[in-house]
Amino acid sequence: MPDKDSLSRRTFLKATGGTAGAVAIAGCGDSGNGNGNGNGDGDTPTPTPEDEPVYTTEAPKAQEAWETVENNPGPEAEDIRTEAFIEIEEAVRDDMVLLPLYHELTEWFWYDWVDMPKFGSLGIHRLQHNTTSVDTSSDQKSENVLVMINGTMSTIDPIRSDDTASGRVIQQMYENLVNYINGNPEIENQLAESIEVSDDGLTYTFNLKQGVTYHEGGELTAADVKYSIRRLAESSNSVRANFVLDSGFLGVEHETDDEGNVVPDSLAVEAVDDYTLEMTLTTPQPAALDILAYDAFGVMPEGTVGDIEGYDGEVTAEEINNSYANGTGPFQFEEWSVGEQAEVTAFGDYHGDGPALDGVRWSIIEDDNAHQTAYVERNLDLFTIPTSFYNPDNVDAEEDDQGRDVGTYGPLENGDTVNYLGVPTLSVFYVAFNVPQVPKKVRQSVAYVTHHQELIDQVFKGRGAPAFSFTPPGMWPTGPDGYNQWVDNWPYSRNETDRESATQALNEAGFTADDPFEMTLTTYDSEVFQEFGRLTRDKLDGTGISLELETAPFNTLISRGEEGDLEFYSLGWIWSWVDPAYGLFGFEPENTDTSIMPTETDGYYLDWHVGLEDYESGDGS
Repeated sequence: MPDKDSLSRRTFLKATGGTAGAVAIAGCGDSGNGNGNGNGDGDTPTPTPEDEPVYTTEAPKAQEAWETVENNPGPEAEDIRTEAFIEIEEAVRDDMVLLPLYHELTEWFWYDWVDMPKFGSLGIHRLQHNTTSVDTSSDQKSENVLVMINGTMSTIDPIRSDDTASGRVIQQMYENLVNYINGNPEIENQLAESIEVSDDGLTYTFNLKQGVTYHEGGELTAADVKYSIRRLAESSNSVRANFVLDSGFLGVEHETDDEGNVVPDSLAVEAVDDYTLEMTLTTPQPAALDILAYDAFGVMPEGTVGDIEGYDGEVTAEEINNSYANGTGPFQFEEWSVGEQAEVTAFGDYHGDGPALDGVRWSIIEDDNAHQTAYVERNLDLFTIPTSFYNPDNVDAEEDDQGRDVGTYGPLENGDTVNYLGVPTLSVFYVAFNVPQVPKKVRQSVAYVTHHQELIDQVFKGRGAPAFSFTPPGMWPTGPDGYNQWVDNWPYSRNETDRESATQALNEAGFTADDPFEMTLTTYDSEVFQEFGRLTRDKLDGTGISLELETAPFNTLISRGEEGDLEFYSLGWIWSWVDPAYGLFGFEPENTDTSIMPTETDGYYLDWHVGLEDYESGDGS
């Protein structure tokens, strides 16, 4: 879930578009491949080393599959969507545009003076700390403020947020009609008192809680909710307008202009009265309430920002992005120093339970050594442990009725034993490629040498499960048996370091040990991903790939990805609701166009769309 600030438009792809396009066209003509076997390799000709490498593509299959998902949203079309989800996974796998590495076991640790709810499989970023408390009578804790670690945040504006670091803070300040309370995968009302759905499944009527006040004063009304949803759909600052407008997501009824843009105030979202909101969809969407739980649907007072038609705004878009918040949550904004810390303070008129704390402070730390120093010196109450300092033998835990490991961890380097919670989250961590910049045979060769189980055991110290699909096993469209079959059919020498197949593939593409393909793996500041890089570099040495490694701060990596300036990179994805579509939408090739990110497309940084128009026109078949 990365986010985006206001970023310069990408220039790289535009500069190289002619070359990329030509390459893609060559691939279309040679192996597009239309044989219906779901594997673009089958008819790939073998070029001579002197030839331009052939770039086969499964992008048309992925594009068609996603459009199938969008065009078949109702509950009666579940089987059709299931088939399409698997076709997307097949296209990703066969083109190897993204290599899943592991599904995470999220582990958090906290000192005894902290008492907090245990979060569920949707992650700690869903945990609202209104009932968390700290024992200030402890010798080690003097202030009633929870101090925890966070990654680099990108925004405090709900409509710009799509990363977990920002979401952790936004969850404390803004609230939604519904939410996954404490990250448990069951929708509960939050600002809605009750919800009615019409017999045809199209119209949702939300009856709001009364007497809910904002941090800056004033009572929550249905007009505020309408404004917040309009802003998400219409503002040029929004990075998730598709969640409101597109079929496959909410698909709220609306009008579009001649250029396909939503007509201002045409959404079928109406404030019937102060406490009643009505929303009408174009087609039934079983996941409608799940989607409304996403951070971007956080509610603020009508007219807060003037970035949609009809409002001048009380604050600027820049202020709402980084220095002002006004929600109904248990905590109100105090400060955010980019790259250093963020802090919220208790809201005394909160409508729900709590808050028990005077505030929550996040120390933003990405360096592993600084991270370790902070928790060993007891400067963090609630924290993670970098894998480089983690010892699996220190875990003493038992599984609870929700499949979470609950117990203790220790001793730390300071001799302390702390509380431990391990939660298998709906997540996937991966490496991915900018498709026009990295030939398919090169991408596949990386997959051939990747030994997933070795990676989990040796690099990640057992903190997760091997991933052979983007969709986690617990959400696999055809269930556990279908997932097991999928794993059995993994075509890249599963759990082996297969240098022979990698070398053969590279030689077919014209790359040799003496004349290798040169590329750079960019990871965020993570020792484990750097270790993955070193391991992969060594395994590829002499096969026909020369791999360079570099690190980049998280926000820099995101910015470069959006500009198409990453050849090979590491990132992760955590599901915000239990639906394969939320995750697979990022593979729609047309949605991977980095030249118009982040506002017009919000897929993964793949540029998988290049050459797609040739298929659509029939020239590439």
